[in-house]
Amino acid sequence: MPFWKKPAAGPVDFLAVGLGNPGREYENTRHNAGFMALDLLAEKHHGEIKRIKFKGTVGECTLGGRRALLLKPGTFMNLSGQAVQEAMAFYKLPPERVLILFDDISLPPGRLRIRRKGSAGGHNGMKNIIYLSGSDQFPRIKIGVGQKPHPDYNLADWVLSKFTDKEREALGTALENACAACELIAKGELDRAMNLYNS
Repeated sequence: MPFWKKPAAGPVDFLAVGLGNPGREYENTRHNAGFMALDLLAEKHHGEIKRIKFKGTVGECTLGGRRALLLKPGTFMNLSGQAVQEAMAFYKLPPERVLILFDDISLPPGRLRIRRKGSAGGHNGMKNIIYLSGSDQFPRIKIGVGQKPHPDYNLADWVLSKFTDKEREALGTALENACAACELIAKGELDRAMNLYNS
């Protein structure tokens, strides 16, 4: 039976996780696109993310008619799985009820790629989530942040760099679309979200 037709085991039906690094020095960097998407989602659905829980900060809201927990891991990107695993265990949520939003350097700013499941694709945050949970069945929204300007450019420097004004404009549209896709995915309409927002 599809997950959205089953009754939830606990007080939360759905978990939306934005990946990024905590701290002011990382705000608005490419690697924090997942945080940025989750912040916008919280703003739209009155789910202020400020409580400290599960090695991160959380907020609650209604998303697509579901009771949703919004989680920003505070463990730094490479250990994102610690926070995700704790929240999943506490609420007894299977991976299919856990949506991960994160940056993707293979997509230009403004583009989204929504997937039902899959490998980490070289992303260290996803890699840790898959490793600690033992599953790759997480739906995910990849948010384009642009490729390195040239092959020799240090990858860490690139993902920790800020967006240009032009890129921020394109990113704004992508974040709006990511929020709309989150609602559909929470309702169990992942295929519709893919059809509408994969670009």
